[in-house]
Amino acid sequence: MRPDEPLIRWDWIGRNRSMIWELLVDNTVMGLLPVLFGLLLALPIGLACSRWRVLYQPASGLLNVVYALPSLALFIVLIPVTGLAERATVIIPLTCYALAVLVPAVVDGLRSVPDHVRQAAEAMGFTPLRRLVQVELPIAVPVVLAGMRVATVSGISLVSVGALIGRGGLGGLFVTGWQLRFPTPIIVGVVLVVLLAVAADGLLVLAGRLLTPWARARREAGEAA
Repeated sequence: MRPDEPLIRWDWIGRNRSMIWELLVDNTVMGLLPVLFGLLLALPIGLACSRWRVLYQPASGLLNVVYALPSLALFIVLIPVTGLAERATVIIPLTCYALAVLVPAVVDGLRSVPDHVRQAAEAMGFTPLRRLVQVELPIAVPVVLAGMRVATVSGISLVSVGALIGRGGLGGLFVTGWQLRFPTPIIVGVVLVVLLAVAADGLLVLAGRLLTPWARARREAGEAA
């Protein structure tokens, strides 16, 4: 960085706004799809671990091992299969990380359902599937959403590591700034990653409020009392 180089070059941002927008969209897709895929996988796995508790410890141990694997090593292993600088090469490892966070969240959420609520549903003639969909999963929503918030924020941040293999969304700005000794792309990348993570987290909080209106009513009743 030259001594006379300003910290932010607004003219560079203006000239490169199309490229920055494309990287932002790429980062958003690669950060959110793993959470979606992870949730789709975590629901049946978590349900099985909740029903048959003997499965949970082996599954939890395996997921912890997967979570401990370095992302860059997983990218390198996947490159011969999915290709260099491809979204799938980044999305698959991030899906594994999301799964490691979401399976415990689903299990904890289902276990948070009081037994008397299950028994009341059974007494009303609910089938196991109807009880799961209409009673257990709605009650588990706050715990599952808490896991999704962690997986989403970490996923949006971890996408930038993919820049080392040519597909890292906003992480590409970090590489550009480092190669050119130019701080503006780095600052733009950091700010946009943080804003994207905050926006995604805020949307999940809003979704939680919309999906659990009884929780808000319970809080308001408690405050009124």
